[in-house]
Amino acid sequence: MNALLTYLHQSDDRLDLRVCTWVPPRWFRIWMLWASRLADGWLWLCLAAILAAGGTPSLRALAVGAVAAAVNNVLLVVLKRRFRRPRPCEVRSHPLFADVKPPDPFSFPSGHSMNACAVGTVLALHFPFLAPVLAVVAASVATSRVVLGMHYVSDVLAGSALGTLVGAIAWLVLA
Repeated sequence: MNALLTYLHQSDDRLDLRVCTWVPPRWFRIWMLWASRLADGWLWLCLAAILAAGGTPSLRALAVGAVAAAVNNVLLVVLKRRFRRPRPCEVRSHPLFADVKPPDPFSFPSGHSMNACAVGTVLALHFPFLAPVLAVVAASVATSRVVLGMHYVSDVLAGSALGTLVGAIAWLVLA
C-alpha cells in the first residue's frame, strides 16, 4: 500500500511540475480563475436562489443538494484532517497564480470538486436536461483547482468521485 501511495504522489508531483511550467492562453487562465472563484460559494448561492424561486420540484432539489453539500463538507473536514497532504502550491509556487491563496493548508481531497460534483449530481438527477451543462461546470471547477496549483490530480479525482457518490446517495435516499 505504501508503494502505491508513493507512486501516486510521484506521478502527481511530475504532473504538477508540468502544469506549473505550462503557460495557458489568457482566455483559459481567466476561465480557470472564474470557475474556481464561482465555486468558492457564489455559484451555490445563485443556484440556491434560483431553486428557491422555482416551486416545489426545485425546492426538493434545493433540499437534497443542501443535504449532499452538508454531508460532503463533514466528510471533507474528516478526510483533510486525516490525510494532511500539503497542497502543490506549498511545495512549489505557481508562476502565474502565486497570488491565489488556498482556503486551508491541506490538499486531499478537493472540496471544490466534491461540492461541484455532489450538487451537480443532485441537480442532474432532478433536471436531466441540465446534465451536460452541470458536467461542464463540475469539470471546469475540478480542472481549475489543478491549473491554479491548489490540488494534485488525484485530489480532484478523489473529490469528484466522492462528491458524485454523496450526491447520488442523497438523491436516492431523499428524492
